[in-house]
Amino acid sequence: MHKKPVRPVLLVIAHGSRDPRHAATVHALVRRVRSMRPGVRVETGFLDFNIPSVQGVLESLAAEGVRDVVALPLLLTRAFHAKADIPAVLRDAPPQLRIRQAEVLGPSPLLLSALERRLYEAGLTPADKSSTGVVLASAGSTDPEAIAVIAEIAREWRRTGWCAVRPAFASAALPRTEDAVRELRSLGCSRVAVAPYVLAPGFLPDRIARGAAEADVLGDVLGASPEVAQVLLERYDEARVPTLAAVGA
Repeated sequence: MHKKPVRPVLLVIAHGSRDPRHAATVHALVRRVRSMRPGVRVETGFLDFNIPSVQGVLESLAAEGVRDVVALPLLLTRAFHAKADIPAVLRDAPPQLRIRQAEVLGPSPLLLSALERRLYEAGLTPADKSSTGVVLASAGSTDPEAIAVIAEIAREWRRTGWCAVRPAFASAALPRTEDAVRELRSLGCSRVAVAPYVLAPGFLPDRIARGAAEADVLGDVLGASPEVAQVLLERYDEARVPTLAAVGA
């Protein structure tokens, strides 16, 4: 009998934060991923502030005899961390590990579904869409590619029936959330909602919430939602078997 090939370990790489809500949310998301795919071993490593570190997890896996790892950046855009920080950490991994870096989570239609669900949980209804302007509030980045992706997501989301959708950024780029809220008011949207396009609570999401003071509705962060967990597993599968997408399996 042939032994089934061992699935690569999924290493979820989170940024880390001094805010304890960040790590708690990451761990809740990982628990959901494990429950959705019990046959896959899922580990968590942090780039900063929290333990275990990515390097520490990789060394432990190598010491156990693990060979294949899919490293998945818990990020919504391909900004500095995905392009520089994470590849640098992975280059320093024990040489016996075969590591594939998965794509970041966004953009994905599932994430838009999660954003919309968060707004409905906060009090909107589908009937409110055409009269509601939405601020797509992201953490922000100095990377022009990441900024362009957020703007494109806003355009795409607008086409699903909202009065208007405007991107906003909590740092490194403009406009700020409060300015986007005012712009939507001036456009004549009868209701303004803020949808935080962030994964976990922390310093910048708190800044988004403050910027939403004049909005009618503030959605929760994406957090450990089933949609985020599903996207995470999709990215794992794409990295684990790069030919799957090509053959339509």
